[in-house]
Amino acid sequence: QVQLVESGGGLVQPGGSLRLSCAASGFTFSNYVMSWYRQAPGKERALVALISAGGTRNYPDSVKGRFTISRDNAKNTVYLQMNSLKPEDTGVYYCNAYQFKSTFWGQGTQVTVSS
Repeated sequence: QVQLVESGGGLVQPGGSLRLSCAASGFTFSNYVMSWYRQAPGKERALVALISAGGTRNYPDSVKGRFTISRDNAKNTVYLQMNSLKPEDTGVYYCNAYQFKSTFWGQGTQVTVSS
């Protein structure tokens, strides 16, 4: 049974940091592209970070230099370190695993950036 379980969300002040984790099970984690998506209120889900099976990272300009994605294949876990958080970073953050014709989603974790 495939599972992606996110954790680490919460309320943080602007300028603060959070580290999200996504624990995976039920598939060969090391073979999959792992990503984090954000869904802000009233908006579509959007990619915020991606790491390939080989470790190549990609970010949209909106988070580049502030967010860092990493993976630990020994622990079947992907992380998202978020620094210098802004109110516009608020949303539900979802973990995604992708390989050709196969994709899985977690249930999401809420991140709220507010003073």
